Amino acid sequence: MSTKKKRSAHTKSDSWVVIAPDSMLHTGSSEDSDPAFTKLRNPATEGSSLYLFGRGDDSVYEVKAFTEEFRSWFIKQTVQRDGKLLIVTPIDPLFLLLPYIKSAATEGKFQPLKQMVMDEVYPGCTRLLQCKQGLDFIHHVADEKEVGSLKFHRYNQEKTMDWLKKKVQRTVTTLKKSNVSVGGGVKSSTFVRVKQEADAREEDYLRYAHGLISEYISEDLSKDLLKHLQLPEISSPKETEPPSKKRKLSDKPVEAGEDYTKFNSSDFARKPPKKMTAAQKTLAKVDKTGMKSMASFFKPFTNTFE
Repeated sequence: MSTKKKRSAHTKSDSWVVIAPDSMLHTGSSEDSDPAFTKLRNPATEGSSLYLFGRGDDSVYEVKAFTEEFRSWFIKQTVQRDGKLLIVTPIDPLFLLLPYIKSAATEGKFQPLKQMVMDEVYPGCTRLLQCKQGLDFIHHVADEKEVGSLKFHRYNQEKTMDWLKKKVQRTVTTLKKSNVSVGGGVKSSTFVRVKQEADAREEDYLRYAHGLISEYISEDLSKDLLKHLQLPEISSPKETEPPSKKRKLSDKPVEAGEDYTKFNSSDFARKPPKKMTAAQKTLAKVDKTGMKSMASFFKPFTNTFE
């Protein structure tokens, strides 16, 4: 995960403020390894993203960072200079395994997962093979074949589309239960409802959920999923897309969302001057001849110690 603020190598005193579920600390036995941050290939962008493996690598979490300029934390009697706020949430490991399984499909043959999940740039990807949550559901995206005690897999596009479609449908159900506005009555920049939720159509929910799922899959899979959902492509973003698709958390400071330069244009109608009060009119009629201005009482400062 790239950061705008660069600094020297981490020291033992480095620490961060993290919001994380309790399951991150209580997964696995006491003998398992402690939770660890690891950089992995982002399944949507193929860039570097930060993830957190739980105890024993049995589960994996994505890490989002919220940061602003000139922010620090006061922790008891100390000041933590790094003011980032890390938000840790569970992620389905199958999303992270899918790109490797899909890329191996070009050979068109069954292969062991250890042979598929390999990455010279991100060697930490092999830890995904310890995540039971992902291994137990490989059959949702690949064909399986057992030879003795060994298992071999091959990517299956049709199974993958059905699995992603179920993800979208479950997301739609959650959106409805949570009473999240997804229709044209939502201003995505502020996420404020301005119309009744009845205005939202089923297509609005599907598009919104599709946008959320697309955060974890490649652009090609996102387009294929759109067709699988029988939704036509749209040429420009609509309000039905989740706010995360338009503005994401980043390491850059928040910028103004509107063009304030329009107020400097000649087309901007200036307001007429306000009317003077009776006291102001009386003061304006006073003869100021011989009076000193307020500026005359203040002289430039000179250094008397030179």
